[in-house]
Amino acid sequence: MVSFLQKVYKPLLHGVMKMAGVRPRAIEIEPGTVINIWVPIETGENKVDDKPAVVFLHGFAADGILTWQFQVLALAKNYAVYVPDLLFFGGSITDKTDWTVGFQAECMAKALRQLGVRRCTVVGLSYGGMVGFKMAEMYPALVESMVVTGSVMALTESISNAGLERIGFSSWSEYLLPKSVQGVKVLFLTACYNFPWMPNCIFKDYLKTMFNNRKEKNELLQALVISDQEFSVPNFPQRIHLLWGKDDKIFDMDTAYNLKGQIGEKAVVHAIEKSGHLAPLERPRVYNKQLKKILTCLWEENACQN
Repeated sequence: MVSFLQKVYKPLLHGVMKMAGVRPRAIEIEPGTVINIWVPIETGENKVDDKPAVVFLHGFAADGILTWQFQVLALAKNYAVYVPDLLFFGGSITDKTDWTVGFQAECMAKALRQLGVRRCTVVGLSYGGMVGFKMAEMYPALVESMVVTGSVMALTESISNAGLERIGFSSWSEYLLPKSVQGVKVLFLTACYNFPWMPNCIFKDYLKTMFNNRKEKNELLQALVISDQEFSVPNFPQRIHLLWGKDDKIFDMDTAYNLKGQIGEKAVVHAIEKSGHLAPLERPRVYNKQLKKILTCLWEENACQN
């Protein structure tokens, strides 16, 4: 059976993305480590240096361009959009055995610097938000602001246990690395407010094509959860907008407001009605409208300060 996702949808999506003004590049940041990243196509009329840079970091269920396709279409005209695959997702790979969020953040920063990105806004979903927070902590000169959806600074044991209890799973690997068609269904039904009906063949195809590198991804999840004692709240200099699905079951609105309390007055919470954990995919028009407002606000604020 022909894979709809690999043979039909992805080639079509990649063609549309190129028409929108981005293309994939493989950046070898060091021997054995390659980051696949969608970057702006520079033309005579499209000067990358003239636009604010926005970096989109995906979650655990898909690669970069599949996760952020609607946001690329909405923003590529006015922003220099960068969409990397995190290590062991899509086309990004390493022979290193560092499974930490810090190593992901280091690799993303190195790839962006090789591409000449000096300052950017990071937009992170779920796991990508955790990587984004670590980037903001480690590289404040690179990350000037953040937009975070359905994520936390660090997945401490208390936050992890509360999230797993809400969705009825014993581990993140059990939920995020399904081994059956039913497991893939539950993954999306849990992550969405109102997931549309799809035939089983779509879920079967997704299971076959999107869950490669299982061993490495399991290692990433094992390294993700840390003890409460290990974590201390960084002092972020950046403006941080928390753009949340109001019906997120994984990291609920209480999590968002607790996060704002940790960050302080530099954080603002925005809630999207009738939307779950995958708000950028579930309600893209509403998400994009809010995101554009936030980015405009951030850009005008930064322009006034520079």
